[in-house]
Amino acid sequence: MNFCILIPARYASTRFPGKPLADIEGISMIQRVWEIAAACEGNVGIAVATDDERIANHVNGFGKAILTSPAHASGTDRCWEAYQKSGFEADIVVNLQGDEPFIRPEQIKALLHLFTQKDVQIATLKKAMHEPVEIDNPNHVKVVCDNHNRALYFSRSRIPFNRENPLALQYFRHLGMYAYRTDALQQITALPTSMLEETEKLEQLRWLENGYHIAVAETNWQSPAVDTPEDLENARVFLRQA
Repeated sequence: MNFCILIPARYASTRFPGKPLADIEGISMIQRVWEIAAACEGNVGIAVATDDERIANHVNGFGKAILTSPAHASGTDRCWEAYQKSGFEADIVVNLQGDEPFIRPEQIKALLHLFTQKDVQIATLKKAMHEPVEIDNPNHVKVVCDNHNRALYFSRSRIPFNRENPLALQYFRHLGMYAYRTDALQQITALPTSMLEETEKLEQLRWLENGYHIAVAETNWQSPAVDTPEDLENARVFLRQA
């Protein structure tokens, strides 16, 4: 089983334009993600999938960038176009978020390990949540799994809803890192937008609605993502204290 790693990166973020190029203690955010990917041994290639020449020019100084259409609605769609252009021949495509500069190689390995089960089509990660303010935050996507660690549903709401004792259950946050079998990636990007996807604004619900299985591994590490300029300063502080 071989794999490649693709890192979708857009310039035109509403909350933080140019975010992938933001400097974190002397190294750009996108390069930090690249270096983490490069530390994961066994990959057959790594590339940043971007719609912007500024990002591409920067990335080509230390790695490989692939220019993709600006029309893509999701990082998954951008990954499929990039894979087709990459020349990589991989059984598994790993999709790393370009604004997660502190993910760990072992999280990538946890994703890949799920594909030792031959029927796994798509894989992702979850982490336990304990604080009510985090559980009820709609920006923190929750996931509920079955007894075989397959996703049943993802939601911005508190799921499952416990009528008797809201804090009696263990809640899990979905971490937006994916891996796909190459044929599954091709198939899911060809699917039309679904009702649940439009309702929750979560693309993975399209896959569930169409019968695809999403295997979920648990991780104990959740790194600070960078969505806003304020997050960037927090990331700098995090790195200095690490």
